[in-house]
Amino acid sequence: MEKIYLDYNATTPVDLEVVATMKPYLESFFGNPSSHHYEGVKNKLAVEKARKQVSDLLNCEPSEIIFTSGGTESNNFAIKGIAYKNKNKGRHIITTEIEHPAVTEVCKYLEKDDFDITYLKVDQYAKVKEEDLTKAIRNDTILISIMHANNEVGTIQNIKELASIAHNHDIIFHTDAAQSVGKINTDVIDLGVDLLSIAGHKLYAPKGIGALYIKEGTKIEKFMHGADHEGNRRAGTENVLEIVGLGKACEIAKRDMKKNYSKLNSLKERLKENLLSNINNTRVNGHIENCLPNTLSLSFQNIDANTLLSELNDLAASAGAACHADSTNISNVLQAMNLPIDYLDGTIRFSVGKMTTDIEIDRASEMIINAVKNLLGSKNIESNIDTNEEVKLTRYTHGLGCACKIGPQDLEKVLKDIDIPKGKNILVGAGTMDDAAVYKIDDDTAIVKSVDFFTPMVNDPYNFGQIAAANALSDIYAMGAQPLFALNIVAFPTKRLPLTVLRGIIKGANDKVSEAGINILGGHSIEDNEPKFGLVVTGKVNPQKILTNKGAKPGDSLILTKPLGFGIICTGIKREIVSIELENLAIKLMASLNKKAAESLEGKMINACTDITGFGLLGHLKEMLENENISAEIDSECVPYINGTESLVNANVIPGGTIRNLSYLEKWVEWDKKISHFKKIILADAQTSGGLLISTDNTTAMKLVDEMHDNGVEYAKIIGKVCKKRKKLIKII
Repeated sequence: MEKIYLDYNATTPVDLEVVATMKPYLESFFGNPSSHHYEGVKNKLAVEKARKQVSDLLNCEPSEIIFTSGGTESNNFAIKGIAYKNKNKGRHIITTEIEHPAVTEVCKYLEKDDFDITYLKVDQYAKVKEEDLTKAIRNDTILISIMHANNEVGTIQNIKELASIAHNHDIIFHTDAAQSVGKINTDVIDLGVDLLSIAGHKLYAPKGIGALYIKEGTKIEKFMHGADHEGNRRAGTENVLEIVGLGKACEIAKRDMKKNYSKLNSLKERLKENLLSNINNTRVNGHIENCLPNTLSLSFQNIDANTLLSELNDLAASAGAACHADSTNISNVLQAMNLPIDYLDGTIRFSVGKMTTDIEIDRASEMIINAVKNLLGSKNIESNIDTNEEVKLTRYTHGLGCACKIGPQDLEKVLKDIDIPKGKNILVGAGTMDDAAVYKIDDDTAIVKSVDFFTPMVNDPYNFGQIAAANALSDIYAMGAQPLFALNIVAFPTKRLPLTVLRGIIKGANDKVSEAGINILGGHSIEDNEPKFGLVVTGKVNPQKILTNKGAKPGDSLILTKPLGFGIICTGIKREIVSIELENLAIKLMASLNKKAAESLEGKMINACTDITGFGLLGHLKEMLENENISAEIDSECVPYINGTESLVNANVIPGGTIRNLSYLEKWVEWDKKISHFKKIILADAQTSGGLLISTDNTTAMKLVDEMHDNGVEYAKIIGKVCKKRKKLIKII
């Protein structure tokens, strides 16, 4: 089945006319436009022609157009340029709560440099009220930056009126028009703006090219320094190939504006009517009239947007703006609009383009309707399960494995006022952050009980079952106990996935617990929109031989038995950008039991032990150190990690749980200046079925590592040491 692309607000394909125009500048015309010989002159003329094409679309002079690398640079240039040029006049800037990060992050940066930023609220339609802008203006206000059209809900602001208010107070006005240029009128004379930002890839030009309109007479600080390119306002040899492409795209946009507007609006209305007439409790976001012709933001009540999108394998749309699609946070735009809580999580942006067809809209409508009704458990629709199609489990979940654990900061709030049960037979309970509970039966026997379940972190059902079982069993091994039996915990979407998938998951788990020498004796299952699986494991231990995450002593060495990086790799698996070799290695390691490592601990003086899961190495180490009047030092060069994770981190393939861990641990960790961004990420990475973290005296530690290597625990390494209490709980060198 052909894929349907409804994410034109994220990026557009390059128009074929644009491609044809660019081609000679890729194949033949290579001169530097600053050179005075014939090759340079040809390219200089091409740049100036493109400048004229852009200025014609905006109705300004060519000299008022500066080419940039895209919308983000244009916004940075405009806001920082005006701020620093006028800082002696004032340091107050006004923007809104619903701007793109290319504006809000610039404003946050300026706040660190003693600029004062006012973020205007918007109404339920994402509109700025003119009276609110007037009230926010101060004597020291030097710039107002308000987007022309919102990238998420499509609302168009009354820029002409807002700019007029600014000019009545002698204040410079900038607008981010990345989403509006090429779709609606962006005549800068009519709008009355002083600066306007363009992003080429939003109007069928290539990525990596943009422009900034700077009204004649507007004084602005240079953003790029070097030679005198772009009228001595933006240094750097011009990107002729893409400048030519942007120019042609602007020419086409002006030529076809009316025709495209009519088509886009018709397609959007068709999609809206199809969905609203077939799906109850659906909310349209944004202004009904003052809205982009191509943008439809819909909220489906009591539906998770990421879960819905994973159901729509053959359709591309966004749960939010594409540049922060991996974020688990609610959109700042939807929050600013005060969207009801039961609609917040279920918001999807559909954006059509000039290549979209009526047939695609109708097909997309059918897919969305079926998916929503399946997720809501409708009895009036047949499941679309294709038992012959390869199932990729990570498509059916919003998060991955232990990275879905509730964050430690949230758990602390939840458990803060909960009474902790006490009793002489409760040897390990809710009062600690250990992996399992331990209850004493008699002087020789204590029962160890653990529960663990999560969403898939790999695609294959059998592998998921194996990893889930290995992860659950690890809690028993980390307590120094012997597992006795297990029970299944199953949440399964019977309307989304064939039952053969669940059979595969349970088969994988059964095989893994058999490897541990025990059996699954039963369990419990429920219907759920996301597949989840885990085990309750029961074990036994001599009360005198219990291992806990407390008891580490100064001078101890710290041993880690598995490498880090599982969370990163699983995120790459979900995005389908991980090699088969790397995926298979990660699966093998996650599915391997901590049994051999645990067996090596028998008969040795182990002061503390835990396993590494969703809170990452640093999070679980923090739990080991807290309230013990000790600290730890980790040698980052000694910590094992899986080769291939560094390139994924450099490509920003990082789980949300890992980012959350790193943020939470900030006040407890001291980082050496040499520690790279990658090392910080890997040390906080949310693991699934990670290794054991062991604290023991140095002599025992060295012997233990050698013994583990002999037993096949090949990655076991001493990674640091426990020391006396320091200012920071953990130091990374």
